[in-house]
Amino acid sequence: MRFNEKELISLSRQPSEKAAELGMRGPKKGDVLKKRLVKLVVNFLFYFRTDEEEPIGALLLEQCRVEREDSLTFSIIFLDEAERKYQFECDSEEQCGEWIDSIIKASYEFMRKNLIFYRTEIHKLTGKDPLEQYGISDETRFQVSNGLQLKARETSSL
Repeated sequence: MRFNEKELISLSRQPSEKAAELGMRGPKKGDVLKKRLVKLVVNFLFYFRTDEEEPIGALLLEQCRVEREDSLTFSIIFLDEAERKYQFECDSEEQCGEWIDSIIKASYEFMRKNLIFYRTEIHKLTGKDPLEQYGISDETRFQVSNGLQLKARETSSL
């Protein structure tokens, strides 16, 4: 996937959902654990040398899996490139769990599934599609995966 480098640098300077100095090991054989400033911004994980302002890399957190390796370590593995594995070492077990949770929740797919779930729940309660007012209720990306679309609830008077 191609990205505009200036746009990525600009995005990396935005307020982060989470940031910390973590140990990081890249995907290449022989990569060693290095201290990096890691910032989660939207669905990108930026990493920096601890003394620099521009990122040295960014991971798009889509089509990937987050796994806990041990109590202080987690890894990010990309589904289309299983050999591309990044490892991160945290200072505490709690910090490790928080990072895993934040990274999982950062993906577009996670947010899309939540939107569909809450859309369905609101429709059940109110009989109205909450996306209808924005004119986007029929868009494919907001549909339940089995192809069902929300239909207005029929009402009857007593």
